[in-house]
Amino acid sequence: MSTIGFEELINKYTTVLFDCDGVLWRGNELIPGSKEFIDHLRKHNKRLIFVTNNASQSREQYRTKFQKFGLDVSTDEIYGSAYAATVYLKYKLKSKKAFVIGMSGLEHELDTEGIEHIGGTSEEYNKLTTDIDFKGIKDSIDPSVDTVLCGMDLMLNYSKLSHAFSYLENKNVNFVLTNDDSTFPQSAGIFPGSGSLSAPLILASGRTPTVVGKPNKEMLDCILDKNHLNNEETLMIGDRLNTDIKFGQEGGLDTLLVLSGVSKREDIEKENIYPKYILNSLDDLN
Repeated sequence: MSTIGFEELINKYTTVLFDCDGVLWRGNELIPGSKEFIDHLRKHNKRLIFVTNNASQSREQYRTKFQKFGLDVSTDEIYGSAYAATVYLKYKLKSKKAFVIGMSGLEHELDTEGIEHIGGTSEEYNKLTTDIDFKGIKDSIDPSVDTVLCGMDLMLNYSKLSHAFSYLENKNVNFVLTNDDSTFPQSAGIFPGSGSLSAPLILASGRTPTVVGKPNKEMLDCILDKNHLNNEETLMIGDRLNTDIKFGQEGGLDTLLVLSGVSKREDIEKENIYPKYILNSLDDLN
């Protein structure tokens, strides 16, 4: 592990992959130095790709967030786990209809690829009540649903979990997670992530889901399908060892850990994941 300066970075790499939460921003607060660093890379004609495990927003919604921070990023430069999961469902699983634990961003990506879905933000699945109609849940099973797809869901409730579980009792129904991050960083601190929300289904069903997001191969395949990367000239920047840094390493990329998000310096030996470079934040490169 070592530090790296801006001149060394621009001379060595033609493409830079970024995680977003904890690297560029925390919640709705831009991390100091991130905009300036991206602007510098643009001036040096570097190819930029933004890779996020956050499945609560679609690529278009993420583009709007970038714009609010004054960052000019195209939809084609954004690879979220919601999009990668949609690509996986359509082209790998040939899925036609999904029961969704997730938010509007995930539903939007499914819509763009013509995959039908129920659950999600639909009002009937988001009523907070202790009067659960268990027989009604079993009777409402839609035989055309072939996949249970789980992402970040701020409206998650017991009824929605019970619907998803009932579909998973059928072993022919696919079980897919957009990502399994245990936590995610916000400006106020660290909170439960998408992986924590899907954990009850894994425990209850006894099934092992396919996880699409970082560090898994499905996310990298999604990027490689549309980009031809030279691994030796590509750098992955992230704030989490077991997703971002592992993702880069398994793809044969150099990696840079920033300490502005989840992972801390003492976690490196604990997790036995060693980035090539380590910095406090992107501001160190300005």
